[in-house]
Amino acid sequence: MCEQPSPFSTYRTAVRDEWLDYNGHMHDASYATVLSDAHEELFVFLGLSEAYRVTAGAALYTVECHIRYLTECSRGQVLWAATTMVAADARKVRLHTELRHEDGRAAATGEFMYLHVDTALGTTTAMPPDQHERVQDMLLAHAGLPRPPHLGLGVGAGRV
Repeated sequence: MCEQPSPFSTYRTAVRDEWLDYNGHMHDASYATVLSDAHEELFVFLGLSEAYRVTAGAALYTVECHIRYLTECSRGQVLWAATTMVAADARKVRLHTELRHEDGRAAATGEFMYLHVDTALGTTTAMPPDQHERVQDMLLAHAGLPRPPHLGLGVGAGRV
């Protein structure tokens, strides 16, 4: 049973030199890297790790993401991630992650959709019962968590 009634939050990192753009701030693509790395820790927790990919011949593939860049991140700043599972079934997982500075200020948010894919066939497939149960346990644990108003909105939603 998943004991995660609050967002999953184990990932911490410091902004690396190779993540910086020519302005000295974190490059937009690097936010995606950090969010992806945070999700990888969650997948390990759920039993959907690299080892799972090798033994099961299946993995979670990113099929959609929406990142909101809220504040600049500079060299050496510590960032941490808090991830909420907002939807899931046997073939897909939808996550919302808040990336925050060490002092708690919001740096970015990311909403991602993953599909569980048979890596040999390249088609979606249901997760095995053990992994699906872990995913459903976390989904249930996160069901009562607040949902941000931007969840599910696209680029420029609400603007003309």
